Amino acid sequence: MVYAKSEFAKDALAVVEELQSYFATKLGDVSKQFGSDKPFERVEWLRDNGAHGGGSRYEARDEEIFNRGSVNVSQVHYDDDATKKLSSATAISTIIHPKNPRVPSMHMHISLTEMRDGKMYWRLMADLNPSIVNEADQEAFDTMLQDASGPFYEEGSAQGDRYFAIPVLNRTRGVSHFYLENFSSGDFVIDKNFALSFGKKVIDKYIEIISNAIQNNPEVSEEDKKEQLAYHTTYLFQVLTLDRGTTSGLLVHNQNDVGIMGSIPAQIDVELLKSWIELMPKPQDQLVENLVEALGGSGIVDVDETVKTKLANAVREHYKKNPEAISMQASGAIIPPTVANHGSLLN
Repeated sequence: MVYAKSEFAKDALAVVEELQSYFATKLGDVSKQFGSDKPFERVEWLRDNGAHGGGSRYEARDEEIFNRGSVNVSQVHYDDDATKKLSSATAISTIIHPKNPRVPSMHMHISLTEMRDGKMYWRLMADLNPSIVNEADQEAFDTMLQDASGPFYEEGSAQGDRYFAIPVLNRTRGVSHFYLENFSSGDFVIDKNFALSFGKKVIDKYIEIISNAIQNNPEVSEEDKKEQLAYHTTYLFQVLTLDRGTTSGLLVHNQNDVGIMGSIPAQIDVELLKSWIELMPKPQDQLVENLVEALGGSGIVDVDETVKTKLANAVREHYKKNPEAISMQASGAIIPPTVANHGSLLN
């Protein structure tokens, strides 16, 4: 893998790799304490055989504790192509879906985008995603976000609430949201340290929450499992119809589809997903129809690597056919031209 030449990109990579190792280690400790003691497994991928970067992800292997989990780090760059608006993009993106329905999922994303003209900005996201809401967990996560983000909390929470809204279902994905887009104080060192501190506080609080939840909920009911399946289906629906980060990743290249789709839970209720088709505006109703087809059309479906690839292709082909529909995706406040900065498979 060829890494970006920029010193800023190198520093950002050090930040996200530190967070990746920190989180994977702590999740491994959870497995050791409560599960079958199986650490997360490292998987690597390359962009254009490594010429334009690539990345690694740590995937959950303890099926006693995790429904699905992935801690992804990537760095892509165009040091050899001055025609691109983007110079480099370096990120950690992680989603953890525990097996126990009463243990909440969590998503976090921290990245540095560096443009060819020298401008750069950070993106910080964190959101708690319970299948069954626990008000104490939500309050604890919100309090942590206030402490971790300081003066940026009000802006980040407002952007997060907008970004994770699912208008056609009249709800949000998750209960506690933070999204700070296009962040830069003008001092790279201060911003880098803020990103690292923010990430570690999110990780520490989440590990505390899930450790307590696992201990306090040793037994779950069939109704709990049904609620989890419905929520996991909602999660897929939001990610594949509204999430700009997922869509951008799929449209920029097709060399890490399984990794990009690592946030999708292990089982999906296709009948529930199908029931939302009629709620969608055109042409997004066709996107959901295509997702249903990729999932096999009916029933409760296991999302393996083959299904992930089919889902990725369904999203990609939809936006090739309907590029204007990208504007219908979620926005916190600022809409970053991510795909345009890379050039894309739409071209």
